[in-house]
Amino acid sequence: MAEIRQQMDLPTAFPAEVEAAAAAAAANPRLPALDRTELPLVTIDPPGSMDLDQAMHVQAQGEGYCVHYAIADVAAFVQAGDPVDLEAHRRGETLYGADSKIPLHPKVLSEGAASLLPDQVRPALLWTVELDPAGHIAAIDVRRALVRSRARLDYAGVQQAIDAGSDDPMWAVLRRIGELREQRERERGGVSLPLPEQEIDVVDGHWTLAFRARLPIESWNEQISLLVGMAAAQLMVQAKVGLLRTLPPPDPHAIARLHVTARVLGIGWPPGLDYPGFIRSLDPTNDVHVAMLTACTTVLRGAGYAAFDGTLPAQPMHSALAAQYTHATAPLRRLVDRYTGEVCLALCAKQPVPTWALAALPGLPDTMQASGHRAGQYESAVLNLAEAAALAPRLGEVFDGAIVEVAHGDPARGRVIVRDPAVEASVSASGNLTLGADVRVSLVEADPVRRVTRFELAG
Repeated sequence: MAEIRQQMDLPTAFPAEVEAAAAAAAANPRLPALDRTELPLVTIDPPGSMDLDQAMHVQAQGEGYCVHYAIADVAAFVQAGDPVDLEAHRRGETLYGADSKIPLHPKVLSEGAASLLPDQVRPALLWTVELDPAGHIAAIDVRRALVRSRARLDYAGVQQAIDAGSDDPMWAVLRRIGELREQRERERGGVSLPLPEQEIDVVDGHWTLAFRARLPIESWNEQISLLVGMAAAQLMVQAKVGLLRTLPPPDPHAIARLHVTARVLGIGWPPGLDYPGFIRSLDPTNDVHVAMLTACTTVLRGAGYAAFDGTLPAQPMHSALAAQYTHATAPLRRLVDRYTGEVCLALCAKQPVPTWALAALPGLPDTMQASGHRAGQYESAVLNLAEAAALAPRLGEVFDGAIVEVAHGDPARGRVIVRDPAVEASVSASGNLTLGADVRVSLVEADPVRRVTRFELAG
């Protein structure tokens, strides 16, 4: 891990002046006058998380619903041009790898004074989004407020409570809102790729790999975050100032290639069924379908950010969501969210956007594009390390797998998924590989130093 950080020239610690500034800010935040600590907010995050950006409460309201979503108010601690702000601009976002992370802000803020930890009064951006009975946005408001989370929950625990018939009415409402928003997403033509999630689990210093299926609560919780991101985008688009997260529409030629891939894999694509509908018909537990889902990632490329002031971007849409959208819900872990939140606060208060926020908007797309690329490289390097380390003692063994990708121009090379342990790696054969085929593969290389894992088709 240290070698990866060194090779990528990643920071190993915060400079002393940044830590000192963060400590001073933690001791003297700028607190709002509005007190909403009576709201029974809770956080839902992976177990052990300390950098808690969001706390939520949902309830039925008449025939519709009301969502309260509190977002950590980083600007209550960080000012434009101060040491913490400048360092955050250099980093862009928190980098995650196995059981370690390289945070965007010093932990005295990100895991302390600014984090929405339970039973602590915290400054927050409190979003209130009202929904009609069908789950459409009916009203939006965001303002600074003091809040207090009641509990730090995790996905598995909440899902277990729901499955056991919990009498907390909030979970039934969360499920209903989540399902309604999923229905609206389908109607818009939105799409998500339910690829199996590869996870590194670290127990007593030992790394293990597994594919994990998402729990329903994760999808419902994600819909609340997406809802707030879309509400923020709506405010900014109406005022023609802000920043959007964008994704261009799929290339028609790429969609045509996917139809060919489906035919090769023997997966029916009924006439008239659009691309999002086809994706929803696939089963991520079926290896042939996983090969199809892997191929589908090729059409979801080109994501970026678009800042604007006075004139909307030429391409303002996020095609996977089939909506206008922005990042607004994770300011402890992602720089841009502090700025989108500040723009929306001003718009709801019918005040000018602060000069410091407006001045930063044009440079944020490049900053976030660079940090996103860096985060992807880091995550990939750590995953490659974990795969090679897990398999290093098993050279020469034969594993069951499935071919999920065949290289263009070289059908003897591709990618194979092995489910035990959970690995996706390169594979080669003396002849041609068959996309989607169940295969037996021999492990011929697993080098943690070079972070390389390679299989060959077994005879």
